[in-house]
Amino acid sequence: MENYIDGFVLPVPRIHLNEYKRVVEEVAEIWKEYGALAYFEYVGEDLGLEGTRSFIDAVDLKKDEVVVFGWVLFPSKETRDSANRLVPQDSRMVKLVTPLTDPERLIFDAGRMVYGGFQPLVQSNGSEGG
Repeated sequence: MENYIDGFVLPVPRIHLNEYKRVVEEVAEIWKEYGALAYFEYVGEDLGLEGTRSFIDAVDLKKDEVVVFGWVLFPSKETRDSANRLVPQDSRMVKLVTPLTDPERLIFDAGRMVYGGFQPLVQSNGSEGG
């Protein structure tokens, strides 16, 4: 069985980060009910590396925003496809996510989110030999 992940990067206004975190903690549990093995979101801290394009550029980050990088781990692409079909229809998700995308508050601007599904290429866990 090969794992599959959905990865995403998005901007969140600093003033709404605590509310975003509160909502995402609930969202993570819903994803796990639909088959996700794990759900992670991290706030960007060290986002520049000379000679590369940054997440800041990718999401067109504004001065008052932070970059959030996340991924959801699934046991397979089939489980991921099923979850991606069912989770948005879950009434709890509609209730939780709608306030985040409200144009009046713009806690979460999906139009500037970068997203994709990924199959394994290299997986290395733990220490080798010793």
